[in-house]
Amino acid sequence: MSSSENLQPGERTMLLDTAAMYFRAFYGVPDTVKAPDGAPVNAVRGLLDAIAKLVTTYRPTRLIACWDDDWRPAWRVDLIPSYKTHRVVELVPSGPDVEEVPDLLSPQVPVIVEALTALGIPIVGATGYEADDVIGTLATTASGPVDIVTSDRDLFQLVDDDRGIRVINTARGMSNIELVTDAVVEQRYGITARQYADFATLRGDPSDGLPGVAGIGEKTAATLLREYVDLEGLVAAAADPSSSLTKSQRAKIDAAADYLLVAPTVVKVARDLDLDLDDSDGRLRGLDDEARATVAALAERWGLGSSVDRVVTALEGAADA
Repeated sequence: MSSSENLQPGERTMLLDTAAMYFRAFYGVPDTVKAPDGAPVNAVRGLLDAIAKLVTTYRPTRLIACWDDDWRPAWRVDLIPSYKTHRVVELVPSGPDVEEVPDLLSPQVPVIVEALTALGIPIVGATGYEADDVIGTLATTASGPVDIVTSDRDLFQLVDDDRGIRVINTARGMSNIELVTDAVVEQRYGITARQYADFATLRGDPSDGLPGVAGIGEKTAATLLREYVDLEGLVAAAADPSSSLTKSQRAKIDAAADYLLVAPTVVKVARDLDLDLDDSDGRLRGLDDEARATVAALAERWGLGSSVDRVVTALEGAADA
């Protein structure tokens, strides 16, 4: 991948946290939605409908589906063994571990891959890394505005008004989307987006198996970061008897010294992956005759009808804008 995405003025890249989106689509669309042969396609249709709405609303000029090549990278687990442990169904020594996925969702994932490919939406992953790391790299190396579509607040760490990077937060559903900017992060958490990874490290996150610092919740974490700026400053203050930390706060930081040594590496997304992606990949353009035939056959095979129609219309409309 080149060092920048060479976006022209007025262009905007949209990065999809794809797995997060198709999981939410699976739970948001009834599993009674099936293909002609009875196979469930609720996640497929829900994802395509979500993409159609996002493209129509936000008019990106590039669209990339970011992928979990490894949803629980060994290097993160080596640092924090509890990382995502509760979502593991089977440990695989050679990795990646098997994630708990609903039985009716698993067979839909290959169909999702087939649909995205047919539509010309590149699927980008990196061996040994999560989609978050792919998103972090693409957002960091972009030379133009970026919209990150996710329900994962960990990606708030990438928000940057100066560079036009914002999160389209789908945590409350596609009908209640929230645009997360620097101001939203500061209003909600009392910190800057640049401090979010350190904030998450201190607070912890049970959904990711991150213990955090015992006795330090969101309010205390924000207060400490406002005073000491980052974890490095906070740890230094804990070692300085003259700092303004209370005895209790100092003890909590000291007790978590080993955790704080490794957790930032786990929590912070990668920003420098070597991705196999050209500057032209993901640019929205109309479907040629061959692609249109492939999409039509796919829609008929899986009963995707109106969902495919909507996403094709959205993609071609954005390409013509």
